Amino acid sequence: MAQPAATGQHGYPAPLDIRTAPAPRYGTAALADLLPAVARGLSVPGVPATALDLTPADRVCVFLVDGMGWELLKAHPDEAPYLTSLLGSSLGGSGTPLTAGFPSTTATSLASVGTGLPPGAHGLAGYTVAVPGQRQLMNQLRWQPWTDPHKWQPYPTVFQLSDAAGVATCQVSAPAFEHTPLTQIALSGGTFHGRLTGEERMDLAADRLAAADRTLVYTYYSELDGMGHRHGVDSDAWRGQLMMVDRLAQRLAEQLPPRSVLYVTADHGMIDIPFDPEARIDFDEDWELGAGVELLGGEARARHVYAVPGAAADVHAVWSEVLGDRMWVATREQAIAAGWFGPRVDERVHGRIGDVVAVARDDIAVVATRNEPGESSMVGLHGSLAPVEQLVPLLEVRG
Repeated sequence: MAQPAATGQHGYPAPLDIRTAPAPRYGTAALADLLPAVARGLSVPGVPATALDLTPADRVCVFLVDGMGWELLKAHPDEAPYLTSLLGSSLGGSGTPLTAGFPSTTATSLASVGTGLPPGAHGLAGYTVAVPGQRQLMNQLRWQPWTDPHKWQPYPTVFQLSDAAGVATCQVSAPAFEHTPLTQIALSGGTFHGRLTGEERMDLAADRLAAADRTLVYTYYSELDGMGHRHGVDSDAWRGQLMMVDRLAQRLAEQLPPRSVLYVTADHGMIDIPFDPEARIDFDEDWELGAGVELLGGEARARHVYAVPGAAADVHAVWSEVLGDRMWVATREQAIAAGWFGPRVDERVHGRIGDVVAVARDDIAVVATRNEPGESSMVGLHGSLAPVEQLVPLLEVRG
């Protein structure tokens, strides 16, 4: 006979043990380890240490596809036959994925890629986080309100270190990204080449890869993520974009020059969350979750919750009771100790992390329909430690 689920003192199911959350594999197999491992093979000094071991190549191209999670890719062999054929090459031929890092969101992941550092060091610890001492939220993708980028993220990028070491370094992306603060502090170094279409980016990336004896090229494609947010990953629109990504990756791979390697990776995966009140908890309409909360940051699958002074313990208790059987709900100190943000959290970053950090395990989202109408209308979401969002490929093709 099945045993009833354990319950808390007020009748709610007992909260999840945060020790069951799958922490990213920083230092060995996380997205932040990729460029340091690549740069080490190019004899670039001063890059962050990593245990990730990749076979060196003189010419390296990283193609990052926004939103192409490992589990999503494995589930769509018909739409992505070329990329599917490369699954066994992932992570040095082990056929296993990288972990994106926490939260599994674009601003955080791109900063991890570019700096080679976990979020606790580079400091882009969420989609929106509190500005310490100001009690207002900063959107780290749109960079609003304005904050000095180089004070917010002071470490050099691996691209800058590579360029200084004599490696011909460049980024090939959409022109709109050239001067953004996120590009400045996460992806700058060498030259930026703006191209509108995916085909133009692939062709130019291949050209730049062959332009010198030692090269490092980064190229990026965002449209898959956009379709997932608007229509969901269970949509023809998303599947059509995945087919495009597959063709682009093959186009680039077929142009690789000698002594080169192409790595195809992603910043996060994605999950569709149903539009019903059991799956989408509306913070703006829930007085219980809102009690004692000054700011709600992060995003629907990975929330930073900032309490009014003196209320942090009460906020943690309420969120744990109400959502703790479906989300890992941790205090700031517990989240840091669990290694969610990396092995260390710099002092300047500490206050950016919520007093409470709530991370979805199940198919659930905490939306805010009044204060975040755009984000709350998205079909596909990400940010969590759950495998569908957290695991990303590291596919490899050698020229």
